[in-house]
Amino acid sequence: MSPDYTYDDHLPADFADRSLREDVLAGLTATRKWLPPKWFYDKVGSELFEEITRMPEYYPTRTERAILAENAEEIVRLSGTRTLIELGSGSSEKTRLLLDAMTAAADGAGYVALDVSEDALRLACAALVAQYPGLRVHAVRADFTHRLEVLPTGAGRTVAFLGSTIGNFDPAERAVFLHALRAQLRPGDHFLLGADLVKPAEILVPAYDDAAGVTAAFNLNVLDVLNHRLGADFDRTAFEHVAVWDPEQEWIEMRLRATGELTVRIDEVGLRVRLGPGEDIRTEISAKFRRNALTTELTAAGFTPRGWWTDERRWFSLSLWAVS
Repeated sequence: MSPDYTYDDHLPADFADRSLREDVLAGLTATRKWLPPKWFYDKVGSELFEEITRMPEYYPTRTERAILAENAEEIVRLSGTRTLIELGSGSSEKTRLLLDAMTAAADGAGYVALDVSEDALRLACAALVAQYPGLRVHAVRADFTHRLEVLPTGAGRTVAFLGSTIGNFDPAERAVFLHALRAQLRPGDHFLLGADLVKPAEILVPAYDDAAGVTAAFNLNVLDVLNHRLGADFDRTAFEHVAVWDPEQEWIEMRLRATGELTVRIDEVGLRVRLGPGEDIRTEISAKFRRNALTTELTAAGFTPRGWWTDERRWFSLSLWAVS
């Protein structure tokens, strides 16, 4: 039986394995070692992240959801959204608030989920067609950091980039991404962005280093991913989770810190990695934003501000940008 949604795959079969090898070779041979955060999300990592979002210290998910719940109708009205395209869609959970507003406003609404994970896409889209019988659902397997030209065309498009995933890019990467996205959009399209805001370090750091240790387990799990997929021999007990607020860059860094001198073998890429005591592998940056600076970045990329929504504490933002 065929699914009640369309599915397009724009990635080669070996995309994930090849990308992981490339990232490990680049990041773990750098002077300051790093790994990109996308490798957190195997099955265990995804489950741990869902647990993180329920931690009392971790405000972003519930705060963004509350902003959406209060303002989804206005966002859909201002944008005239007929087709919602979500980048890095994952489970598409928060998206339902926008879909509720879209399907209430008019018939013939469409939703496009774009993600690199076929399993996540198929699970989310199957759930959506069951919940919204009249919704046109299209799954697109693609990497939004490289293949934005695969975005489906049509009238009334709004591209949503939620969860402050934009914060995982450094400023140069953000500029490249925003200009690439703008190049694929047309007059009348809109861009909906979820962005975490600058706040005191005593609020930010615990959100990435909860007292229960769930974020630590999430961070350390990336070593298990490398052990399993690349034949590495990382010993989790030889590392500790560290979360640091960088006030100059205005971002959180998550790191794995070696507790002693060690050498790690990664067979699949023929690599031996030496780390000294206290040496870090940076596994994530999570930039926090100010409204004026965010507006400067978006307008430089060719977007026009249409709306700004935040919570009463001004901890998180949703902003709508027009293409003209």
